Amino acid sequence: MPVIKKVKKMINDMDKPLLIVTILLLIFGTLNIVTASSREAISNDAPLYYYFYKQIAILGIGLFIFLIGINIKTKDYKKYAFIGFIVVLGVLLYLTLFGTYYRGANNWINIAGVTFQPSEFAKPVIIVCLSILFELFYRRLRTKNIEHYNLISIILFFGVAIPVIIFLQKDFGTMLIILSIFGVMFLASPILKVEKFKTIILLFVLMLVFVLMMVMKNGTLFTDEQKDRFNFFNPCSNYEEGGYQVCNGFIAINNGGLLGLGIGKSQQKYSYIPEPHTDSVFAIFAEEWGLLMCFVVLASYIFILTRIFNISSNASTLRGRYMALGIGVYIFMHILINLGGLFGVLPLTGVPLPFLSYGGSFTLSLILSLTIVQRIHIETKNEKIKIK
Repeated sequence: MPVIKKVKKMINDMDKPLLIVTILLLIFGTLNIVTASSREAISNDAPLYYYFYKQIAILGIGLFIFLIGINIKTKDYKKYAFIGFIVVLGVLLYLTLFGTYYRGANNWINIAGVTFQPSEFAKPVIIVCLSILFELFYRRLRTKNIEHYNLISIILFFGVAIPVIIFLQKDFGTMLIILSIFGVMFLASPILKVEKFKTIILLFVLMLVFVLMMVMKNGTLFTDEQKDRFNFFNPCSNYEEGGYQVCNGFIAINNGGLLGLGIGKSQQKYSYIPEPHTDSVFAIFAEEWGLLMCFVVLASYIFILTRIFNISSNASTLRGRYMALGIGVYIFMHILINLGGLFGVLPLTGVPLPFLSYGGSFTLSLILSLTIVQRIHIETKNEKIKIK
């Protein structure tokens, strides 16, 4: 009985609207993978439900992560976060030097036929590490008339080291997301404004030096494949030079109209759109379900982000405030870059769409991040003293 009471109390202390919407989206996205991945499964001589079953297994692992993570207090994160950072950093360094290219980047690991992307786990790890550092250094960073550059240097290392390595691995999308997370968290950090300004200038200068060194060494900053992705304006007029995927995405969305062609009736997933169950899943969804259901999904995203940012603003601890903020930016950037690439307003970078895209590494990272948000809400609800 005590265990049952504890579980009931924990569920009551969670943000239930956020929990319900995320569960519904995960279920709906998993079911949608059946139709979105059918062509890919058949072309690889796999069973029709191959990717669906794999996603179910991933969600099973995610449930295990949730049940463990929801019981770990955020004050205990420092026991694991920095070890996690060192592990991820070491793995990414190894892949940069000895990894093999897969989908245009060398930041993938294949073990016994299971492929996963360590850089996806870097996102929540970096968010937690930075949040802990902001809380740990808070008083010293807010104290005027003393230099804080030793503390800021530590913060910069945790925020910038992994994105630089990921850039060298040719994964521009993941690098951009992590830098965006760090940028927002840095601007919201307790670092004094004048020191923020000086740090931004320093980073800008270092970035210019890095870019010049890369150009002098390789003759260019981006690979030919990355350059093709910058042809995102008028993609149908650049069909043979990088606009192929985006143009076919436009066709899929146009085919769907207001109410869609019907479940399983997408035409563009048959050899027209690469990776229809991952990067371009929203185009297939729009073709089959129509514009009205697309608005429902977008409204769900807005609802989730609003709940997360509210949890951040109401958090009872500094670390909770920064963690929820970083996770909100993390999810927002995935939505922005994926849909921005699909709609032809940003380069298409192969970033998965939350809840709808197939993928093990990202799904587990997303579930871990949402678990952290729920843990923050539980602690806030049970704390009597809140930060101002």
